[in-house]
Amino acid sequence: MKDLKYLIEFENLLENADNELVKKAQSEGDLAIGYTCYHMPEVLLNLGNCFSVRLRAPRSSSIDIATYYMSNYTCEYCRSLLERAIEGGYQFLDGIAGVDACSAMNRCYEHFEILKCCEKPDFFITHCDIPYKIESYTVDQMEIQMRLRLLDVLKERYGVDTSDEALLKAVEEHNEVCRIMTEIGDLRKLPNPPVTGYEYHVLSLVSYCCPKRLILPYLRETLEEIRHREPDEKSPFRARVVVVGSEIDDLDFTRLLEDAGAMVVADRYCYGSKPGREEIKIDPNENILRQIVLHYMKTSECARYMSEEKVQQRRDTADRLAREYSADGIIYEQMKFCDFWGFERPLASHILAEEYGWPVLSIDRPYNVRNSGQLRTRFQAFVEALEIKRIHGGKEVQGG
Repeated sequence: MKDLKYLIEFENLLENADNELVKKAQSEGDLAIGYTCYHMPEVLLNLGNCFSVRLRAPRSSSIDIATYYMSNYTCEYCRSLLERAIEGGYQFLDGIAGVDACSAMNRCYEHFEILKCCEKPDFFITHCDIPYKIESYTVDQMEIQMRLRLLDVLKERYGVDTSDEALLKAVEEHNEVCRIMTEIGDLRKLPNPPVTGYEYHVLSLVSYCCPKRLILPYLRETLEEIRHREPDEKSPFRARVVVVGSEIDDLDFTRLLEDAGAMVVADRYCYGSKPGREEIKIDPNENILRQIVLHYMKTSECARYMSEEKVQQRRDTADRLAREYSADGIIYEQMKFCDFWGFERPLASHILAEEYGWPVLSIDRPYNVRNSGQLRTRFQAFVEALEIKRIHGGKEVQGG
């Protein structure tokens, strides 16, 4: 296929957290609010002159200093963020909206503060407590947390408009991003899609890491380009897979997988589009903040939600996506030392194979896979197993 017009520019934007669009927005008076987790409603960080930046540490190498502070038994994502912060990579931020989601990330935020990793005079780090299940009282709790520890902080520190009108405007902008990303993503349901999993991963990440008002024109144009794009006569991929699990902001993971012959047709992982790019339905006559909070709680697939119905929801979602996108198999991944997904992955991958009948490759991985020979070998073997299953008419189910 012909290369996407802006693909290289998008890749360049993902080389640094402080990318060119972030710099442009800040030069025009906007405020950059960093966040790391889906539990922090992205739309609430795009009020008034604020814009959200989902934090990454691209091209990380040594994380020795962060390991000294956090130990080598915490996830590499958290350590990579702290290492980049110590290096000065997040000095551009005007605030960080954190959530009490996992102990490793809490330690990362704590060291951001202790080590004074940002020296702006009005810089803040706020922590919001996140419930483990959805009940009326936990929705109340989440709404109160977002009001007191986020919206009130933005208003008091920077005079940000947090009115219902501002909330509705932010939801409208957010929903446009979601419509574009959903339409592009759904094209992967086609037998021979006009967009690859790698290209979609790039688009998804820039939609999280760049100011919405500045990235939207590029996304609109790219959508039109893909609508009229002619795919190769024969697909270069030998299998179709859904990737499920913990945080992936590493483009090399998707590149390595697709180079092995498996196209990523759906991305159910942290920093992916499911959840993350569903429209927020709002009744303007009801409590708007509560509706936003409830949307994120209901759509979240985070392993931190431990209630029985949420555990079942995660399994059903993986099964549903694999069927909707005509996948041949599922790759269930977790980052090394991730507490929640470390408990979730072994049992869930087993159940998806034994009870749902899917071929499943279950892996743990580092934050940056780079050019991992081990992962490449496992990906290649899984693709070959899927091909053998297809040849035998689906009678063999290969797991990993």
